[in-house]
Amino acid sequence: MTKTDIRVAIAGLGAIGKVLATRLDAGQLPGCCLAAVSGRDQGKTADFVAGLSGSVAVVPLDELPQHADVIVECAPPALMPEIVAPALKAGKKIIVLSVGALLDQPELVRLAQGGQGQILVPSGALLGLDAVTAAAEGRIESVKMVSRKPPLGFKGAPFLSENNICVDGLSEPLRLFSGTAREAAKGFPSNLNVAVALALAGVGPDQTQMEVWADPSLARNTHHIEVISDSALLHMTIENIPSENPKTGRITAQSVMAVLRKLSAPVRVGT
Repeated sequence: MTKTDIRVAIAGLGAIGKVLATRLDAGQLPGCCLAAVSGRDQGKTADFVAGLSGSVAVVPLDELPQHADVIVECAPPALMPEIVAPALKAGKKIIVLSVGALLDQPELVRLAQGGQGQILVPSGALLGLDAVTAAAEGRIESVKMVSRKPPLGFKGAPFLSENNICVDGLSEPLRLFSGTAREAAKGFPSNLNVAVALALAGVGPDQTQMEVWADPSLARNTHHIEVISDSALLHMTIENIPSENPKTGRITAQSVMAVLRKLSAPVRVGT
């Protein structure tokens, strides 16, 4: 680590958090260094850190801002306030992956709007957010997103239990949900953060329309987006290879790495 390196802390050591920590520790992001982590299981967190080559602090969630310039949130959505609020109050940047939880925590957005820190939402498992953001500078008439995942990717979603829906043994695609991005975020808090990212880039969570399908024929998490605006007609499809956690794609961790790389890049590409 040098004096000019951006110190990064990671909140949550699941599939995404471990990938980020390992790559930061390996020096794969010049200009950034891993400074601290916080995991749910202290013993497992300590064992993981012991396998890293660098000196990394293991601290509670609310102490991460003391050790870092940027905090990456990749924890369960319920922990959002415990991670984001301390970071913003300390004037730090916070990269948020559980972006759907922001809809239920407007006070966190108000903290950032008040000049205390900054919330960064990466593209995650989505594509085209630059184009949607640009279209939003004009007039967007409609935004629709259709998400299809293998049934295993929806295991544990509140919407399934609340509506007594079983996705085991499906032999053909089953539409699970149709409605707004706000409603989708509540019903699928660990599956559809991409929908909220799209909504925030475009017309908002109540105007962004969603369909959610469990599709046993798929091996990849697939999202198709259609945006009709006064500047462009956008049709975009992405097929993401799942990580070890079937609810999220491998590209999500790489998207966070891209955000971190941009923070100190001499040339930044993209809106």
